[in-house]
Amino acid sequence: MDIPTASISLVSLVVHDYDEAIAFFVDVMGFDLVEDSPSETNDGDTKRWVVVKPKGGETGMLLAKADGEVQSKVVGEQFGGRVGFFLRVDDFDAQYQRMVDADVEFMEKPRSEPYGTVVVFKDIAGNKWDLLGPAAE
Repeated sequence: MDIPTASISLVSLVVHDYDEAIAFFVDVMGFDLVEDSPSETNDGDTKRWVVVKPKGGETGMLLAKADGEVQSKVVGEQFGGRVGFFLRVDDFDAQYQRMVDADVEFMEKPRSEPYGTVVVFKDIAGNKWDLLGPAAE
């Protein structure tokens, strides 16, 4: 039996506020706002379907506003304190400076690893990311 081709189109990120999250990912990170449409929860409450995507990227992020106490508790802790997202950019210095200028919280100074330049930062919700650039030549 042949296995069908597949890809991950979206990953969810639970956030406290749609507009704050959009501003962070679009204005600070340089992502594209792909969709922002009205929707409903399973209980019929109103919500928004908000998708952002890195420029040129294939996988988008669904920014999901926390609905209730359980979801509110995981905002910023979806990965148990570990790095949960890895953003690879072709111009590390430009992206890093853009984020520094926007007062993004970095957990360390950029460092050189065999796989590239890397620095850990926190997003608007407090989740940890690796910003990855090309390996030094």
